[in-house]
Amino acid sequence: MCGIAGIVGENWHEDELRAMLDIQEHRGPDAKGFYVEPGNIALGHNRLSIIDLSEAGNQPMSDLSEQFRIVFNGEIYNYLEL
Repeated sequence: MCGIAGIVGENWHEDELRAMLDIQEHRGPDAKGFYVEPGNIALGHNRLSIIDLSEAGNQPMSDLSEQFRIVFNGEIYNYLEL
């Protein structure tokens, strides 16, 4: 099971997000990623690769415009159709 972390609001530092990801590294040893919008939001992800072993599955993910970001833990059952 992957590990996800997030911070919303003011008065935090990127090192806090990195510490959260380090603590849960055992939840996803295959990749670590984060997105930081200073003073607003931070998203982090520790990846456990099971089916998709490529780097395309690394998170946080964004849409094509890079306006939206997501981190999630789960399985997309109809990934072949998509």
